[in-house]
Amino acid sequence: MSISKEEAKQLLERMIFEDTLPQDWVQDVWGLSPLLGDGAAKLFDAFEALIDCCPEAQLENLVQSLYQERVDNS
Repeated sequence: MSISKEEAKQLLERMIFEDTLPQDWVQDVWGLSPLLGDGAAKLFDAFEALIDCCPEAQLENLVQSLYQERVDNS
């Protein structure tokens, strides 16, 4: 079963940011330290750019391998 780019993005966001919206995570980090917050914002921008430019098949493979890793490490 294939997943869309949007579904892959949502799954990756849940995996990385858990129950927090990515923008809220950036703001939380910024509140702890502006220097780290700037890095968090750049990291999130890079995440979004990679999602945009990565083909759906590669995103699907990435999501599947990361979920498999989680299962194997449980």
